[in-house]
Amino acid sequence: MKIKNREKAYDGYFKIYKLTVEQQGHTFTREQFDRGDAVAALVFDTEKRQYILTRQFRVGSESELVEVVAGMVDQGEQPEESITREVEEETGYHVDKLQHLHTFYSSPGGTTERVMLYFAEVTKQNGAGGGNAHEHEFIEILHLSPEELDALETPDAKTIIAQQWAKLNRR
Repeated sequence: MKIKNREKAYDGYFKIYKLTVEQQGHTFTREQFDRGDAVAALVFDTEKRQYILTRQFRVGSESELVEVVAGMVDQGEQPEESITREVEEETGYHVDKLQHLHTFYSSPGGTTERVMLYFAEVTKQNGAGGGNAHEHEFIEILHLSPEELDALETPDAKTIIAQQWAKLNRR
């Protein structure tokens, strides 16, 4: 498949491109949802031996979801900076140690979003967390035992991947 033309079809909070593509002699159009790069982290308090997750309303699912800490990579930031910032904003914890686990596309059939998933070790909560009011974030902080994390049922892919990693790498 070869991209012959790209035009911006929508430029709002998100961006959508209309692509003209060619494959095996056929030319057709596809829409591409340009989401940018995202970061996520399974946060683990090494002193309390608990995982720290969040609960918040998500527009895409039109529901509250329990999920790992997540956010977007801001322009000019490295992914490690972004996830450290997100952990502090959402949970109030300072990251002591960060380990990259996986990078994956959330839905490669139509969106550009790559998710960089990390394991973040924390010990000290320096702030209240809960997200940024100016970004209209209202985040509840949850503390789960390893058994509670294992039992968590969520439709969120990044959290499912983190759960599976935790089961395989129990600390």
